[in-house]
Amino acid sequence: MRILVVEDDRELNRQLCEALEQAGYAVDTALDGEEGHFLGDTEPYDAVILDLGLPLKDGVTVLREWRAAGRDMPVLILTARDRWSDKVAGFDAGADDYVAKPFHMAELLARLRALIRRASGHASSEITCGPLVLDTAGARVFKDGVPLRLTPMEYRLLAYLMHHQGEVVSRTRLTEHLYDQDFDRDSNTIEVMVGRVRKKIGKDMLQTVRGLGYRLSPPGGE
Repeated sequence: MRILVVEDDRELNRQLCEALEQAGYAVDTALDGEEGHFLGDTEPYDAVILDLGLPLKDGVTVLREWRAAGRDMPVLILTARDRWSDKVAGFDAGADDYVAKPFHMAELLARLRALIRRASGHASSEITCGPLVLDTAGARVFKDGVPLRLTPMEYRLLAYLMHHQGEVVSRTRLTEHLYDQDFDRDSNTIEVMVGRVRKKIGKDMLQTVRGLGYRLSPPGGE
């Protein structure tokens, strides 16, 4: 899962990135509205954390322009606690949720997880696929009740596929959603990682669809 953080407070931006990376996300950042708008308009994100009080271009304008361009990724806005009018403006511009500053990081992460789940059609904090259970709150995957030993990148790949189970996901799409902008991306690495994950969950669950990509489905599923 790949997240964009648009926040001009450098210390808060750093704290958000650190917390998100520890939670298993790939993170890109921007410190002003123009850079944030460009990234959100040109890169695929699973969700965006967007401050409204940004230099160069304010958050409401950024969000309104994304929505006008058809960018539909979930957006969580950050607002000042006493500026209820900002919350209204954010929702009217196309925001999905908000957190008021100052906030508890655990609440922000929980709201972000919920947005990502809902965007892929999942309501519960636990996502099931056959014998696999993804605990999104704890960033763990269980098989038949036993936790799988996964590297951070293996977890990120499996979590993305579980959010999109049943879909054929191309290597390009996986590469775009598993790595941040600065990572030296190599789609061949995806193939190696898929092979490792397949050994841990069972080869019948993670299928290669020749020429198209990969599909995660329950044993015996199509």
